[in-house]
Amino acid sequence: MAPASLEDALSCPIHVLPDITHTPIDIDMPPKYKAPGSVLIIGAGVFGLSTALALTKRPEFASTSITVLDRSPEPGVFPARDASSIDSSRIIRADYADPAYAALAAEAQAHWRQTDPSSLGGEGRYTESGFILSADNGPMVREDGMPTGMAYAKKSWINAMALAQAQGRPISSVRMMSGAHRLAKIAGLGEFADWGYLNEASGWADAEASMKWFYERVAATERVKFVNGTAESLEVDESTKRAIGARLKDGSTLSADLVIVAAGAWTPTLVDLSQQAVATGQVLGYIDLTEEEQEKLEKIPVVLNLTTGLFVIPPRNRVLKFARHAFGYLNPRPLSNPPLGVPGSGKPTPNVVSQPYTHLDDADISIPKEGEKALREAVRRMIPWPELQERPFSRTRLCWYTDTPTGDWIIDYHPYWQNLFIATGGSGHAFKFLPVIGNRVVDSIMGKCPIEFKDKWKWKVVGDVEKAIVTEDGSRGGQPGLNLEDEFNKA
Repeated sequence: MAPASLEDALSCPIHVLPDITHTPIDIDMPPKYKAPGSVLIIGAGVFGLSTALALTKRPEFASTSITVLDRSPEPGVFPARDASSIDSSRIIRADYADPAYAALAAEAQAHWRQTDPSSLGGEGRYTESGFILSADNGPMVREDGMPTGMAYAKKSWINAMALAQAQGRPISSVRMMSGAHRLAKIAGLGEFADWGYLNEASGWADAEASMKWFYERVAATERVKFVNGTAESLEVDESTKRAIGARLKDGSTLSADLVIVAAGAWTPTLVDLSQQAVATGQVLGYIDLTEEEQEKLEKIPVVLNLTTGLFVIPPRNRVLKFARHAFGYLNPRPLSNPPLGVPGSGKPTPNVVSQPYTHLDDADISIPKEGEKALREAVRRMIPWPELQERPFSRTRLCWYTDTPTGDWIIDYHPYWQNLFIATGGSGHAFKFLPVIGNRVVDSIMGKCPIEFKDKWKWKVVGDVEKAIVTEDGSRGGQPGLNLEDEFNKA
């Protein structure tokens, strides 16, 4: 074959690529989120208040009316005084065995550390006292394969060191201590555990004052209507499978295009969360101090033993608090209205669920002897001063958690009822996330749940409906399955 001439080559047709700047590209983009005209948030606790504030800051919800309903019986008081977030103190830590929660807690801590008077951590609302996370000697894994308190503590230590490095803090700000005597010496307390570490970058918050500050910030937006009242049941349109509001105990109703149930330990009374979340009561005790005792103890770190669940928080206003982060007490009680379930699922809707029992139900309520004995053990081990050993608790309290099996929250749409969103399952560790959790809830409402939490926070389909809910992430002490009424009867 004769070689092609230059003339032949130049005469060949040329395939020109299309100008992609003028060519429409078919990309499967998610539809733009369309905000509802109205939102009803049931519950003014950590999840509810934080979500309400986050909604007011999103341009997508600029035209959305926002209502927060809370069971508080006092006008202008939100949340109710028996809410788990209303207390003298809560631990603020980024000390988590799970790196995703550790990172989110570190983000929240940046807000707590803003201590000018106009910020969340100001006016004494946050104190960076340091925090000792500890455990008693023992295996890392139980016989059933679940982690122990020691496993949780050591994983948290690793994550705490990684955060210190990432934040530019010296590694020495996270100090490991092995041996009961050394731990006691560093803490300035009694011998309360066998192994632990001190994180100088953690501390505690005045919970009640922080919630008041946050409520005032939400109210100041003038975008949120607060309503005192107790939701008795959710209103639905069965023909369209949509949630449309809530019916209150006084017979009135509140309607909305989107219903967010963020009622804490009361959530399972409104939505069937069988095998996903359960209300558990935790014991707290308070001892009055002299001015001299206050001065001796006000600089101690927060101390938590994950094997026993016992902890102490530095005193303020001459009051010292002890508590137990435990499996808690169950309080199964019949419901006048069954929680909202899934029609046709073959799963019976429960008519008995564990429900909170607080000082608003009974002004003379105390705590079971079992719990008081545990708190006395905390006093003996942590602060073994002779003058405190028999000093009576000036008051005690049951704090109600919303526990899930893994300690993960539930932040997701209901799988059957449209326009129904659940934000609950705090599992005794949500308070510290007050400044950031609302943004994550709104992200999830808009279909943008953070990837690291997508599986953790999703609505979970549970096969074994007979299995009891016990939080088994290694962070709990005490005995699982205790019944509140049975324990009161033992007294």
